[in-house]
Amino acid sequence: MEIFTNFPFWAAASAIFFAQFIKVPIHYLLTKETDWTLISSTGGMPSSHSAAVTSLATGVALEHGTGSTLFAISAVLAMIVMYDAKGIRRQAGEHAAVLNRLTADFEQIRKESKTWRQSQSKHEIKKLKELLGHKPIEVFFGGLTGVIWALILYTLLF
Repeated sequence: MEIFTNFPFWAAASAIFFAQFIKVPIHYLLTKETDWTLISSTGGMPSSHSAAVTSLATGVALEHGTGSTLFAISAVLAMIVMYDAKGIRRQAGEHAAVLNRLTADFEQIRKESKTWRQSQSKHEIKKLKELLGHKPIEVFFGGLTGVIWALILYTLLF
């Protein structure tokens, strides 16, 4: 099966795992706290989305050249994904933070109100995930991680 020898695919796929894994030691260096949940979470440093698409584009460039149509497609895809990671997904995370604050404030008002009608059912507050997107620096280092990762793999394998 050709998928097993497809270097750009494996460079991109492994870049995701590498970027997700190094979030833990980076977080530890910055906060002195170990948080293993970062391995499977969105957002944070570096962006695994950026690492994946830049690793893919680098792998395609190494195998097919920067003048190829495949490189053009993968480079444009990388630009779109990285723009989305720092833009739309980041804004969605900021909206979630505001909604979570509003929900917490509402719950506090409900608890403090003597005249508020209490229902028999339990009120369960579901927090929205706030860490969805990336800061520009996280996208930059995710992209850099992907390029370096693909170059290292290519050097080791070829």
